[in-house]
Amino acid sequence: MNSRPNLWRTLIFVAFVGPGPVIGLAPWMLSGWHLITPIAPWRYVGLLMILGGLIPLADSIARFLREGQGTPEPLHPTESLVVSELYRYVRNPMHVGVLTMIFGQAVFFANRHIAIYGACAAAVMHLFVVLYEEPTLQKKYGQEYVEYLGQVSRWIPRLPRQI
Repeated sequence: MNSRPNLWRTLIFVAFVGPGPVIGLAPWMLSGWHLITPIAPWRYVGLLMILGGLIPLADSIARFLREGQGTPEPLHPTESLVVSELYRYVRNPMHVGVLTMIFGQAVFFANRHIAIYGACAAAVMHLFVVLYEEPTLQKKYGQEYVEYLGQVSRWIPRLPRQI
């Protein structure tokens, strides 16, 4: 299968529909990315969260393309279930990465509006996962996905039950 269309779909989705606007545009609109108070040492925690959130986001996108032969976009999902690497520790590393980046911006910019937005984004992601994503994946992958659900936590990373 030619993965080039998936790459372009993914890039467009990430930049303009999914993670890009969620972690970039919305926090910028809420804060203008202005530092309200002088930079303090605790702001480095926020910066580490922002940078750390990029790891599961980028890894998930790459896995969807390579291993899943699809995209993170719900209209062009993966052809196979992705359960390797970070997906062994948490079922939604992409969402966890995005939320980590949002809350990292709230800390870095000391902005309560971004923190409230992050809480709302977490609620929306949870509802999306529970009401759409998990039932859809269970229909598509059947018992393989049911077993995965029993092995890996939805939101809190933990060591795999079976190594």
